[in-house]
Amino acid sequence: MTQPFELPDFYMPYPARLNQHLEEARAHSKQWARDMGMLEGSGVWEEADLDAHDYSLMCAYTHPDCDGAELCLITDWYVWVFFFDDHFLEVFKRTGDLEGSKEYLGRLPCFMPMGADLTMPEPANPVEAGLADLWVRTVPGMSGEWRERFAESTRNLLNESLWELANINKGRIANPVEYIEMRRKVGGAPWSAGLVEHAVGAEVPARIAGTRPMRVLKDAFSDAVHLRNDLFSYQREVGEEGELSNGVLVLETFLGCTTQEAADAVNDLLTSRLQQFEHTALTELGPLFAEHAIDPLTAAGVLAYVKGLQDWQSGGHEWHMRSSRYMNERARASRPLGMSSVVDLLGAKRIRNFTHVPYQRVGPSRIPELYVPFQLRLSPHLDAARRNTVAWCREMGMLEAQPGVVGSAVWDEEKLIDNDLPLCAAGLHPGATPEELDLASFWLAWGTYGDDYFPAVFGRSRSLVAARITVARFSAFMPLDGTPAPPPASALERGLADVWARTVAPMPLGDRRKLRRAVERMCEGWLWELANEVAHHIPDPVDYMEMRRLTFGSDMTMSLSRLRHSKGIPEEVYESGPMRAMENAMMDSGLLVNDIFSYQKEIEFEGEVHNCVLVVQSFFDCDYPAALTIVNDLLTSRVKQFEHIVEHELPIVCDDFGLDAEARDDLGAFVAELRNWLAGILNWHRGCFRYDEESLLRHNRPPRFSLRGPTGLGTSAAVAFAGLPGR
Repeated sequence: MTQPFELPDFYMPYPARLNQHLEEARAHSKQWARDMGMLEGSGVWEEADLDAHDYSLMCAYTHPDCDGAELCLITDWYVWVFFFDDHFLEVFKRTGDLEGSKEYLGRLPCFMPMGADLTMPEPANPVEAGLADLWVRTVPGMSGEWRERFAESTRNLLNESLWELANINKGRIANPVEYIEMRRKVGGAPWSAGLVEHAVGAEVPARIAGTRPMRVLKDAFSDAVHLRNDLFSYQREVGEEGELSNGVLVLETFLGCTTQEAADAVNDLLTSRLQQFEHTALTELGPLFAEHAIDPLTAAGVLAYVKGLQDWQSGGHEWHMRSSRYMNERARASRPLGMSSVVDLLGAKRIRNFTHVPYQRVGPSRIPELYVPFQLRLSPHLDAARRNTVAWCREMGMLEAQPGVVGSAVWDEEKLIDNDLPLCAAGLHPGATPEELDLASFWLAWGTYGDDYFPAVFGRSRSLVAARITVARFSAFMPLDGTPAPPPASALERGLADVWARTVAPMPLGDRRKLRRAVERMCEGWLWELANEVAHHIPDPVDYMEMRRLTFGSDMTMSLSRLRHSKGIPEEVYESGPMRAMENAMMDSGLLVNDIFSYQKEIEFEGEVHNCVLVVQSFFDCDYPAALTIVNDLLTSRVKQFEHIVEHELPIVCDDFGLDAEARDDLGAFVAELRNWLAGILNWHRGCFRYDEESLLRHNRPPRFSLRGPTGLGTSAAVAFAGLPGR
């Protein structure tokens, strides 16, 4: 078969090293695979297949420093996971047997017991036999938290194969954001990261395992592993196996470009994810250790884990260059490198992400036709909510400067009225009572005020420490047990304490905890934005989309909608893959609408770097119209993914969880609220006076000076300087 594209030049700053126990692992893994029934007679592999794939070589490259026994164990895990992948392909993907695959996958968690009792059922096939053997050899000596994390990533790796199978049956190719999210599960790299902890003998402490830096390190590692694999495996997966879950194919379809152009774009994204990993390790781990009081020995263990992930990247790349499983015949062919290739290989493309010139004139935002096919409904109580929101913001102190805080006069009554946040609430909650609409408007006012306040106060002063202290205090104003909040020291604290008390009185403790965490995550997102602003850093595309859901307030506002339906819908339904994907698709649609409308406001008037149009411009090195087209296409694809999930996947979820008629009605009402959410957001952007050029000029005009201002020799210079936009 003709090779479909030339492999690009890869960014790989870490040299690959080979474990000295390679031959021991080769001999052991072959005998183990035979003992488990994976070779002759399995219908999947013969001995020659295992020899040609050489998973022992992969593990010797990806885990260069562990001893022989550990390398044998790690190698057995990879033999098992690749056998599972090929076994699932032969038995279920090629036949399209969705029902049989569910029964098959449903048994596998039985072979990962969590407690001290490791008793399991009798294995019925090589996959079950291999998992049963590996589990009892692996989990002793590891904490319960690690077992849970590793079991979860193993379940994701297995269960999301159903997503791939469903897409194959429907001939459906995912959109880029959906693909990255789902590939992390089905691709298995988070699972690999768990084995890195085992191999280096250092667990990530439970108290920091869920923090942003550790999550981003794992996700960036995973994305890079998967994107590299997509480049090397495109010929086999797409050309020979009919696979649709491949990043090159995803971008080829989404961008409407050639296979070579898509491969080059995938490589650029691979490079970006590697550099995101480096940026996070260098800039976020130190503050994380200090914040959580991580002792030096534990910190050394975390750094050993980070180094293990780096070793995996370089070793995995070297194995892909050698294994017969992949397209690599011309990978080492010598070809002249131009200056641009040398620049890319050195990682200098990242410089573009730190050299953006802020406050460039871009002109009015261009608004294309947007795919939002949901009917708008507005609350009849809008006018009253408008009046009440102005009164509430005035009472909370949001319409005046904060005592002793420079730059804190971010809103006045005119600006608040122009922002018209009750118009947004009226679309998000068209059936709300007057009191409920007021409360929704107050939440939007508080969040928008905070979003405007943080860059105005902390961005100008570059006071990241002060911003962190401010965010750290917010939790005290959201008490879970109904105790009084401390005396507020600012309009932000006063507003949060008030709106929290109005909201949570009828809520059970679990729902209060979820809502508080959503607010905390939004505010943590503000800190992420500030750090990028100070560094003039345009975010990596994947990191941008995932963090922007928080900073836009999507998680917080959707949490309020979700909690209204918590009685009828079990929590495990909300935690299911389709429900998570549905919410994320709608969150992304809302934030992309915002980025399209706010481009001029953020780029020209605020010097922002957090706008998807700008992120796309930087990543693809393209102009505004081209980037806008890509962003609008992404918006369309995310809305259509939402529609696909509602039509095709939610009915299966309802059946799988055995939801009764009442729960299904409640789920339908929640889906309707998500449609209202996006329709209301679009209507607000069209109807408010926050993003049009005339309003932007009015809101950013120079301050007027009184006739009683400075006079005398040299004071004309003071007036001229004061006329510059305050940024």
